[in-house]
Amino acid sequence: MKYSEAKKLSENHFKRLCGVKKETFNKMVEIVQEHQKTKKLSGRPSKLTIEDQILMTLEYLREYRTYFHIGQDYGINESTAYRIIKKIENILIKSSVFRLPGKKKLVAPDESLETIVIDVTETPIERPKKTEKILFR
Repeated sequence: MKYSEAKKLSENHFKRLCGVKKETFNKMVEIVQEHQKTKKLSGRPSKLTIEDQILMTLEYLREYRTYFHIGQDYGINESTAYRIIKKIENILIKSSVFRLPGKKKLVAPDESLETIVIDVTETPIERPKKTEKILFR
């Protein structure tokens, strides 16, 4: 599904499709557009809009689809899908807006951690005894 169709979806359906809210998606578009303005463009312009490229990347990350299937949906080659997805991932990582805190930040003494404890004790499964009647019907 291309962005022209996805933007017509409600907020809940859009989030179900790509895993982020529309506001977050728009922030990603702004970051990629800023990067495109600062970078000298060379070669043939992309067949897909920035919105489609980001949506394609989010679909890849959310659904673990193959590059071949994504390429078929967007009308591009498998290798082109790979290059676009890696490019968008790198731009968003370098922006540091969508980066998770590092290990040192999480272990810092001034940070409070929320701990969840899950009880995983083993209990035997109660099964009816097999009798000779049942075995030799």
